[in-house]
Amino acid sequence: MIKPQALKKGDKVAVVSLSSGSLGEPQFIHKFEIAKKRLHDEFGLELVAMPNALKGKKYLYEHPQARAQDMMEAFKDKSIKAIICAIGGCETYRLLPYIDFDVIKNNPKIFMGFSDSTVNHLMLYKAGVSSFYGPVIMCNFGEYVKMFDYEVSAVKNVLFKNSCPYEIKSSPVWSDDFVPWGEQNMHIQKKTKQEKHGYEVLQGHGKVQGKLLGGCLESLSALLGVDDETWYDTPEDCRNQPILAKKYDLFPKADEWKGKILFVEVSEECPTPEFVRKALLALADNGVIENINGIIVGKPMGEKYYEEYKQIFKQVIGKELKRPDLPIIYNVNFGHAMPINIIPYGAECELDCDKKKITVVERMLEPIKETTK
Repeated sequence: MIKPQALKKGDKVAVVSLSSGSLGEPQFIHKFEIAKKRLHDEFGLELVAMPNALKGKKYLYEHPQARAQDMMEAFKDKSIKAIICAIGGCETYRLLPYIDFDVIKNNPKIFMGFSDSTVNHLMLYKAGVSSFYGPVIMCNFGEYVKMFDYEVSAVKNVLFKNSCPYEIKSSPVWSDDFVPWGEQNMHIQKKTKQEKHGYEVLQGHGKVQGKLLGGCLESLSALLGVDDETWYDTPEDCRNQPILAKKYDLFPKADEWKGKILFVEVSEECPTPEFVRKALLALADNGVIENINGIIVGKPMGEKYYEEYKQIFKQVIGKELKRPDLPIIYNVNFGHAMPINIIPYGAECELDCDKKKITVVERMLEPIKETTK
């Protein structure tokens, strides 16, 4: 995998709206301003919006080519050092006909997002470029009052310091607090709770290693034709996703999963345990489960179905698919959990079941190149 360069203070980063166009809606545009100020004050970065990123939900839904154009132009622009997604959504797969994979390959730079951005990450994976499953503009950098310390630390350690080895530690606190988005609530900070579970090892022992690959379970399974129509704006979005994914050969083939560490999490929709079961079986049908070395499972948002999901993973992986020794570490802070860490696609990772540790053991970025005048 091609690795982009680490960030430094003064770098320009771009926001793209590749799925939902919510960031450009009048009632939410203040989230962009919060994120812009925070990225400047906390990280020393200059945030710019690509030309179509703030055009709103209706326009961007009707013009997937405009979203793709922003993505391509952000990769081409030499002054832009990182690309951060505005938010997720449900149909970024519609960008596929307009993506030039050579542009991505020839212009590697940090790309970060989660949720439906899983599909965009797989575009980068297809192009052979590493990316980062992590904070987005609206949900994290645009958080009211202050960003979670856990997230600030992750951004600085992963994207700036390029720390190696990098232990993805359990957050000491978590939140299920919902503060409605609106300028009238900008002064309200989310309440947190003490983490009582920490990481849980559902099965497996000892240490295993493998390169990280995965994302949001709804997005991954949708590429394989597992329907969950609550995830989509229209039934057509639900039906067309596996067709386009197959046409553009987007989902990694069975042999590409050999020796990988699968990371998965579920969205804020909190799909039923039965859906999670179907999604895992779909992954198995496509050669994923039989080839991987381990699984990392994200903390369910609000801990809904916390125990039920645990049982599904143990039942499906350990019993139905007959891999009772496959390491599974549960309740990890990424994706739709609050707060979240950063999971680097394609980086070598070690799971230590006995110590309940997850450690990225490969440097995730290229060092900053010194320029001479």
